[in-house]
Amino acid sequence: MEDKNTILVVDDDSGHRTMLRTLLSGWGYAVTEADDGAAAIEKVQHQAFDLVLMDIRMITVSGLQALTEIKAFNPSIPVILMTAFSSVETAVEALKNGAYDYLTKPLDFDELRLTMERAMEHVHLKEENRLLRESLGSHFDRRNLIGRSQAMVRLLETVAQVSPTEATVLVTGESGTGKEMIAGAIHFNSPRKGAPFVKINCAAITETLLESELFGHEKGAFTGAYKRKEGRFLQAHGGTLFLDEVSEMSSAMQVKLLRVLQEREFTRVGGEELLRVDVRVIAATNKDLLREIELGRIREDLYYRLNVVTLVLPPLRQRREDIPLLAQHFLRFFSEKNHKNMKGFTPQAMDRLLKHDWPGNVRELMNAVERGVVLARTDYLDTQDLPLLAQDAAKPFSKELLSGDLPLDEVEKATILNAIEITGGNKSEAARRLGITRKTLHAKLRRYGFHFETRD
Repeated sequence: MEDKNTILVVDDDSGHRTMLRTLLSGWGYAVTEADDGAAAIEKVQHQAFDLVLMDIRMITVSGLQALTEIKAFNPSIPVILMTAFSSVETAVEALKNGAYDYLTKPLDFDELRLTMERAMEHVHLKEENRLLRESLGSHFDRRNLIGRSQAMVRLLETVAQVSPTEATVLVTGESGTGKEMIAGAIHFNSPRKGAPFVKINCAAITETLLESELFGHEKGAFTGAYKRKEGRFLQAHGGTLFLDEVSEMSSAMQVKLLRVLQEREFTRVGGEELLRVDVRVIAATNKDLLREIELGRIREDLYYRLNVVTLVLPPLRQRREDIPLLAQHFLRFFSEKNHKNMKGFTPQAMDRLLKHDWPGNVRELMNAVERGVVLARTDYLDTQDLPLLAQDAAKPFSKELLSGDLPLDEVEKATILNAIEITGGNKSEAARRLGITRKTLHAKLRRYGFHFETRD
């Protein structure tokens, strides 16, 4: 077997254990031994086993006692019990306590092998059926949500749970983390997926126009209102409305939004007709709303109305293991879009992508790869194709450097060394990006005790 199933053999008879170890190893199993029920319980709690083969009569903790503890800890482990003292009562008790089967000593090896194979096949079939039921019952379309980091896996699990419900969702995270994509994933995995998914950026529209955009207006409601207009709420009827940067709304607009969320009704600007609407709202912000409440910028009642379920998107710098996956995804996308045949990244280019802090998060990475694809002169994206990332060296300091209690000399030294590393040892280029002369750079390097060959 390439992946050996691991069997825990439990018996206080060392000779019988040795015989079973030899037999099971010959069948291709990996074998671990325990000489008592107590030892078996401890081993199961610290190691994964595919099956437990256990004697009933043992000195300290019996097989029946151990069976109860093992099944309480992990109900999925199949346990086969053995005894030289067969009785109907013992067999019934063993099966009642969760044993898969019950064999008598001396063992019939053909029966043992068949029983073990059936026990493990039974477990695998149960797991396959469970996965199939989950797949059929809650198919989740990721909609280009890419990530294998623990933070993203947990987030996507929550998205899959929330999507089929009617709950209002608040998505928070830094700019560029993908809040709109999360909102789209929720909508397209919900019962509303056949209805409109309407988006509006509350920060991009003035207060006067925002009211009209959300609720619509009647003809003549204000200068330039030449005809009736339906707002985003009515456009999203039966579907989902995504309110991006909801924290940028004025206090007056927050009151009006709160009423729609509570009553599911509103009037057009300049109108009197009361309109009812069936809309699921997903809101997003890059700000700390609790802090905004303290500063008087966000109404507390609106916050609690929006904050039924909160999803927090981690910044890209906190999930660096996702960068290669995202970069390759964007490379394929923009290669096709720009009619190129890009094959990948050079090791140096990927190293630069991994070391960059990505203050603009996934959006910044996407833009960097798109520029790289456009500028690339070979089939592989290289560092020279990522010009904006090279500007890291020109920064006089970073957040990481200031996060500790470092003297100014140490901050300067780290910045200079970072510039030289990013420019590949080119002192002239490093000096230019640092805003100092090459002579000054040489003097600072000597002062810090660095005497090494660099490329000018």
